[in-house]
Amino acid sequence: MFRSLAAVVLFVFSSTALGLAQDSGTYPNKTKTPGATFAVSKDDICVSGYSKKVRNVPVAIHNQAFQDYGITPDGKKYEVDHLISLELGGSNAIENLWPEPYGITWGARVKDKLEDALHKRVCAGTMDLLDAQDAIKTDWVKAYHSVFGANAGPVEAKDENDWLCTTGEPDCVKR
Repeated sequence: MFRSLAAVVLFVFSSTALGLAQDSGTYPNKTKTPGATFAVSKDDICVSGYSKKVRNVPVAIHNQAFQDYGITPDGKKYEVDHLISLELGGSNAIENLWPEPYGITWGARVKDKLEDALHKRVCAGTMDLLDAQDAIKTDWVKAYHSVFGANAGPVEAKDENDWLCTTGEPDCVKR
């Protein structure tokens, strides 16, 4: 009994220390938010201003995303996020939206950093758009480690004026 308990405690501690265990809210419910995309190409999404041009989440859909997850709308704690970001061709459909928390280790602002990096790779021609979309949709934290390194761990910004840095990364970016 003691050995089993010790093994479980060791696994949980190791998983947490390695960043394998995730906070509640890191991932959307795959049934409610499987992801959805516009029929676009690299040429479309790599045009300056593309995301701004296609961003259109009506208030009713925004509120539905909160309702679907049983969360009271709170713009200070959550953003209604696109699972597959607009800059990677994600759509504004409810199937691509969920209330993503800010105040967790693997939260909204950390995912934003990954989306920016994947967008740059797609536009530079070093990554296929469908591969970037699949990486975000399948396991964005795994994709984060693939892009920023296996030992990279996020430091979540508290608000939009904070600096967002990644452990082991030489530069910080202001979000």
